[in-house]
Amino acid sequence: MPAGVAYYERRHHEPFVRPEGFVEFGISLPGRGPLAKPDQVLSIAAKADALGYASIFVTDHVVLPASMARSVYPYSATGQLPGGAAQDYLEPLAMLGCLARVTRRARLGTSVLVIPYRHPLVTAKTLATIDQLSGGRVILGAGVGWLREEFEALGTPPFEERGAVTDEYLRFMRATWTPDPVRFAGRYVSVQGVHALPKPAQPGGIPVWIGGHTDAAVRRAAVLGDGWHPIALRPPGLLFPPEYTTRARQLQAWAKEAGRDPAAITLSVRVPMEVRPRRATPPAGDRPFFQGTAEQVIADIEAYAAAGVTHFVFDPTTQDLRAVLDNLDRFAHEVRAKLGARRANANGDSARRPSRARTNTASTKRSSQNDRRATPSRPPSRSGHPRSKPASRTAPGRSKRAR
Repeated sequence: MPAGVAYYERRHHEPFVRPEGFVEFGISLPGRGPLAKPDQVLSIAAKADALGYASIFVTDHVVLPASMARSVYPYSATGQLPGGAAQDYLEPLAMLGCLARVTRRARLGTSVLVIPYRHPLVTAKTLATIDQLSGGRVILGAGVGWLREEFEALGTPPFEERGAVTDEYLRFMRATWTPDPVRFAGRYVSVQGVHALPKPAQPGGIPVWIGGHTDAAVRRAAVLGDGWHPIALRPPGLLFPPEYTTRARQLQAWAKEAGRDPAAITLSVRVPMEVRPRRATPPAGDRPFFQGTAEQVIADIEAYAAAGVTHFVFDPTTQDLRAVLDNLDRFAHEVRAKLGARRANANGDSARRPSRARTNTASTKRSSQNDRRATPSRPPSRSGHPRSKPASRTAPGRSKRAR
């Protein structure tokens, strides 16, 4: 291993392992707004890496047009980008290159890179280089984009064709990461006989997680993606656990139709998260998912894990740096540690439990069936009072802390 290069080692991430699969926790760095300053985002990244978070993601815009009147932001009830156009926005690939050298453990990803914005040969080469610099830790979160005026400013293929462009660019990038020399003939990009070296450090290339919650996005994840990476709790694209379950089943069905193994596709989710201090007074109104006491956040994690999620990515809920860092600490020590301890205890109980001979009596069958019917479909509240139904939750986009 070259001196100074940190190779990704999964054992450092201290994952919480459930019978359903492998569950990890990561963060999304602020890409714009008051916290989008180099020293601040790097301090957040360093803290997350030191605490053993599994991933660190960055977001993407190249420019923000002064007028966005012809575009609708898909993650706001108003259809407008919070904060307006005149704000700093750190370029994501440059950020990943920096993060590759200041972190040692966490996977590094985009959430999401707007694929049509950049020529795919340059993007593929840049990501391969970052993957080498990071020792094989890159995840490409990929999306089609929404901001028509930004497409026009960057001289991309037509906005209306962004879905087809994204599909072809992703196939092309995969082609640059494996065989050499690269040969590809498509509608939007064609290359004949060029060497694109070095290849990514990860054998087979960089994993691609598809962002979005629409039918087109879910189908793209099923056909082309190594993972699905939606934003879950910003209206109008709300994915509470029942809705997430429905989408996950759609993805699995489409993956099978495409001749792919659904189990090979990572199911992730990106949500705002805040573990409130024990003595903090809860705000009035319904509690949003992933914002509450440690026990409440644990229950929310379990609800989404039951829906199939294996990788959670958390957004900050505040623009105060000290509060963001403290929240990372509380989650690591009060939530993740408890989940790991519960799983360890469950494994210990299972190992100590004597095996029982199977019986085929009618009474045993009836008892088993009754037990299954009595099992709640959602985890109970661990806070001492009933959980709200998903429909009654206050959507984070409508709260005072709307992002």
